[in-house]
Amino acid sequence: MSVFNSSALYPRFLLTGLSGLESRYGLISLPIFLVYSASIAGNITILFIIRTEPSLHQPMYYFLSMLALTDLGLSTTTLPTMFSVFWFHAREISFNACLVQMYFIHVFSIIESAVLLAMAFDRLVAIREPLRYATILTNDVIIGIALVIAGRALALVFPASFLLKKLQYHPVNVLSYPFCLHQDLIKTTVSSHRVSSIYGLMVVICSMGLDSVLLLLSYILILGTVLSIASKTERMKVLNTCISHICAVLTFYTPMIGLSMVHRYGKHASPIVHVLMANVYLLVPPLMNPIVYSVKTKKIRDRILKKFKQQKV
Repeated sequence: MSVFNSSALYPRFLLTGLSGLESRYGLISLPIFLVYSASIAGNITILFIIRTEPSLHQPMYYFLSMLALTDLGLSTTTLPTMFSVFWFHAREISFNACLVQMYFIHVFSIIESAVLLAMAFDRLVAIREPLRYATILTNDVIIGIALVIAGRALALVFPASFLLKKLQYHPVNVLSYPFCLHQDLIKTTVSSHRVSSIYGLMVVICSMGLDSVLLLLSYILILGTVLSIASKTERMKVLNTCISHICAVLTFYTPMIGLSMVHRYGKHASPIVHVLMANVYLLVPPLMNPIVYSVKTKKIRDRILKKFKQQKV
């Protein structure tokens, strides 16, 4: 019973950076700082451009705003503990703080998956029903989609946090990453976590698993419509409207699949590999999405250049 004394009721968790490279954390934190700065600045820029340009008040750009807000949320959720570990070598985090961070990391990840699906639906409607596009995706419909996306994520992840709260832990628990993830917290328990593990798997299947299938279906329908267009020039023009979204989907799902593969098959891999893959999964999408949409979306690119020119004048 000594394990489950008052210290076990309020267990301590120790975050882990790059084991064995602690003496180089000052140098390692520089690119991490640059990634966070670029991510936050890029997504704020996207939001500002869409907010201040009436011509961008269209469904496609409303969904892009949701993506930028989600990326901002994901970045700001992981930022405190990342810099706590790499700048100040402060590894300890309380159980409740860890649960809160875990909750929001998974909520924003599920929201991002759903927003990417909504953006695919937007492209599907724009390509298959161009004359009815504005009447199908009205402001009320977009608000409804946003509420469903947020509500689903919040509702799915909450029971996972509740189940983790009911488990028993060692007084001191060492985590694998510089932030808290559900699969990592489960590994530190000393009581049975079967229910929590099964529920975590169901959350993944009902969110990202379902979203990925519907995404694939959307692009099959889009491709079918595009191939029915007689003109090759028109086909390429229509496909070009999907390039930014395809890049965003690949940027989100590729690191996630890589992290899953490392968890499943990389048990003997260096802990550094696990940490790097987890960092790529959480840091790369918020960094790349604003870059991709700024470069590949002409209206966004033109408005950004216009704002810079106005600032110079």
